[in-house]
Amino acid sequence: MHPKDAPLHPLAGTRSVAVSGRRAVRVYEAQDCVAEEVPVALEFNGISHAVMLASPVDLEDFAMGFALTEGIVQAASEVHDIDLLPSPQGMTVRLRIASARFAALKERRRTLAGRTGCGLCGTESLGDAVRAPAPLQTPVRFVASAVTAALQALRSRQALHEATGATHAAGWARASGELALVREDVGRHNALDKLVGALMRERLPAGDGFIVITSRASYEMVGKTARAGVALLAAVSGVTGLAVDVASQAQVALAGFARGQDLTLYTHPQRLLWNDRHGQ
Repeated sequence: MHPKDAPLHPLAGTRSVAVSGRRAVRVYEAQDCVAEEVPVALEFNGISHAVMLASPVDLEDFAMGFALTEGIVQAASEVHDIDLLPSPQGMTVRLRIASARFAALKERRRTLAGRTGCGLCGTESLGDAVRAPAPLQTPVRFVASAVTAALQALRSRQALHEATGATHAAGWARASGELALVREDVGRHNALDKLVGALMRERLPAGDGFIVITSRASYEMVGKTARAGVALLAAVSGVTGLAVDVASQAQVALAGFARGQDLTLYTHPQRLLWNDRHGQ
């Protein structure tokens, strides 16, 4: 956004900064609204697991969604408690998870001990680089007009982006196209994790709807969608070849360049009906 539009009271997850610039050959000074990006440490049963850079909003959702999409837990019931601890360095999110899931996490961490750094953290070989989610066993189908409606609604539900122009959004829509949940973050993966966490915490039937995102669709985004039990992911931007491969294996319909009435469907065309009259 242009600095002249900066709000007097910035939204949570943003702050106002003094700026100077030039526009139409006129030099100006003003206040601008920028998106905050802070280190967020995730701890499971007292053990630090990861530090992410994220928008400091909806962090309970973020922690819950991260735990599910990274395979640390398999259901919301396995997360018993979430605490937020702010500090001058950032935020710490402490999760208490089921003992069986914590034992599995410790075993995973033990097998990674002593490995050198690499481009894909926590991988030992090429075979470990891409973790394919289990194929979805659902016959669910959606109509194309519902995807269009959800994406149109998403544009008006991005408060952080409207204020800063620096964030991504992920939304979950019911089969009708009604946009029920939206989460934003400076990181596209974080936005999707927050959305998945919100679905879990609110006990919504994730598999009955679909997900729309404002970014490109990489294989990680497809994997997170599949692990949430959602069978359609529609991205405003393009998709990667690996995303197509993972979506094909996971039984996820993957759409890209979903703008206005247009979209390109890359996998599982049986999940999308172009004509509303056929219903679901």
